[in-house]
Amino acid sequence: MVVISYLIGSIPFGYVIARVQGVDIRSKGSGNIGATNVWRNLGFLAGLLVFIGDAGKGMLGAWLGRHFGGSDDVAMLTALAVVVGHGWPLFLGFKGGKIIATSLGVFLVLDKIIVLPALGLWVILSGICRYISLASMVAAFSIPFWMLFLHRPWSYICFSIFVFFIVVYKHFPNIKRLLAGIEPKISLFKPR
Repeated sequence: MVVISYLIGSIPFGYVIARVQGVDIRSKGSGNIGATNVWRNLGFLAGLLVFIGDAGKGMLGAWLGRHFGGSDDVAMLTALAVVVGHGWPLFLGFKGGKIIATSLGVFLVLDKIIVLPALGLWVILSGICRYISLASMVAAFSIPFWMLFLHRPWSYICFSIFVFFIVVYKHFPNIKRLLAGIEPKISLFKPR
């Protein structure tokens, strides 16, 4: 299940959806295959389709572990595998996305309640500052705290902290651009 989940995570929806439109998304914007870069360069609908695909594979990976492994511990292993697959996909030379949408899908299966405040925070910050990267990192950072507040098991808390560190690692280029004041803001519905 871990290997299957990694392979599912490796399916590059952003790359495929952009290719259908005749674009190699790796040569546009930040070069990332995730929903935000697709949104910036190909528009809201294309970004939404990538987001749904990436979140869906996260849900599937976590579900496989829970359904076939029979425990949350196995679900966390397959969840981690699908996240790693998205971040370092086999099919694109291990150069993948920033894991936000895929992690959302994972947490929707592992703990739906936790997703609500984190997603709410993401929506508010995205609307105010229009920096998707910043909103995503803050939302990921909040998840371990929501888990602590709601008395979730330590295995869940440690898993969410580990995912947060992957998020930060994958966002290093964004952090540099944010600090330099050159991180692009998102424009709703229209490619820039």
